[in-house]
Amino acid sequence: MLSRHINPDDIVNHLREVAPGLSHPASRPSRHSTPYSSKYTAEAPIPKYRIPGEGASSDTVYQMIHDEMNLDGKPDLNLASFVGTWMEPNATALMNENLNKNLSDADEYPALMRIHERCISILANLWGEGKDTSKPNILMGANAQVALEKFARYFEVEARILPVSEGSHHRLDPELVKKNIDENTIGVFVILGSTYTGHYEPVEEISNILDEFQEETGIDIPIHVDGASGAFIAPFTDAGAGGTKWNFELPRVVSINTSGHKFGLVYVGLGWIIWRDEQYLPESLVFSLDYLGGVEKSFTLNFSRPGAQVILQYYNLIHLGFSGYREVMENCLRNARLLSGSLEETGWYTVVSDIHRPVKGKEKKIESLYRKLGLGAADGGGLLGKELSGRYDEITSADFVAGLPVVAFRLSDKFMKEFPHVKQESVSQMMRAKQWIIPNYRLPSNEKETQILRVVDICIVTETLMEAESERSDIPMLLNRGRKHRLQLRHGKGPDTHRGVC
Repeated sequence: MLSRHINPDDIVNHLREVAPGLSHPASRPSRHSTPYSSKYTAEAPIPKYRIPGEGASSDTVYQMIHDEMNLDGKPDLNLASFVGTWMEPNATALMNENLNKNLSDADEYPALMRIHERCISILANLWGEGKDTSKPNILMGANAQVALEKFARYFEVEARILPVSEGSHHRLDPELVKKNIDENTIGVFVILGSTYTGHYEPVEEISNILDEFQEETGIDIPIHVDGASGAFIAPFTDAGAGGTKWNFELPRVVSINTSGHKFGLVYVGLGWIIWRDEQYLPESLVFSLDYLGGVEKSFTLNFSRPGAQVILQYYNLIHLGFSGYREVMENCLRNARLLSGSLEETGWYTVVSDIHRPVKGKEKKIESLYRKLGLGAADGGGLLGKELSGRYDEITSADFVAGLPVVAFRLSDKFMKEFPHVKQESVSQMMRAKQWIIPNYRLPSNEKETQILRVVDICIVTETLMEAESERSDIPMLLNRGRKHRLQLRHGKGPDTHRGVC
């Protein structure tokens, strides 16, 4: 047992000073034939906190950093993040060709700016764009992304964070919105796709509540839709936002944002926001500058930023088209439903997200298809199982609850009662040991006693990978630990070779 903190850097530096063969590295020749024969392989520490007195060859530095990056998790197995990690080779080539372009320098890069404007026009069209007080507060659910809380803090606006619950499907509760709006409310953040569970918040229902409030008081409260993920999914899927309006079709929605680097399928570093009209972007937030040659207007918190991702977004929009994006998003939802059904069928897990549950009125359709395939009635509320993988033409996302392709789940009550020694966080830790990144975290505010695991079904997660993930689940190992422990208590040492689940 270690009684104090061990600093590995101190140990290595001490050995370099006293161990034979490692002393006086500076006296050794600096020339080398390969990166692995350089002084940084063992003779001298890799510079970490101070710039070295002398440089090293580009090959050595590249290999040194490249090898250290191998210690990172594999992006393709990161099921915790919403961020895209793969693009086609042609898109990567465009990225490399335009890495050195600054999106803020409009005069120097007019073609880049034209593509930027085209992307904005395309997104505005997708989102239903029409043709041409003293103590403010803003409402949001406790499941809101941290960026929304940052806004409230930066601009000194009271953030009224409303609790979410199982009864509200872990999302913003319209009834709580009704109770918390007042004459100082400057807006309501509504999330199209909760980071926690993937649920869409009811934009149209909240809009109707605000309409009623305006009729009673004359106070007009706008809505901002945080569509970081959902605004690139709802326009393309049969489910949409569950049959209700969510975008600029609602007059009360004045702005929508999304992340191009999530389900826009672009490399990390690209976000979009569109306002219904210029009047909703206060002039006091817009800065004009001319020191780059022409007159530029900026309202972002950062200035210089890469422009290559804008080109990649345009590439995807033109290359995939509406039908291509639709196919990708429907496949993501299909795989997420498959994983949801597989998890619940084990009896070990309860799925908290709802995208695998039929919408009201579609239960009979799905059960009928099960019977047609000789599977009997659908279990678990009509889950879409692996047996239906070839019947995509008969079932689409429109038959299920709308939401992000996110699977949020926890250990079932029955499982926890039978195996109290199994801690849910162990599932996350042991999957991480096999390079799968699946976070285990608490739900917000009044649900914080509930922990969930979450898988984000990004486009590169195929059905084969889903099957592999299920096969590599470490629940059997955790169960065996408990059984072995009980056997030891009852009969002495348990069978060391016992590996199966009885």
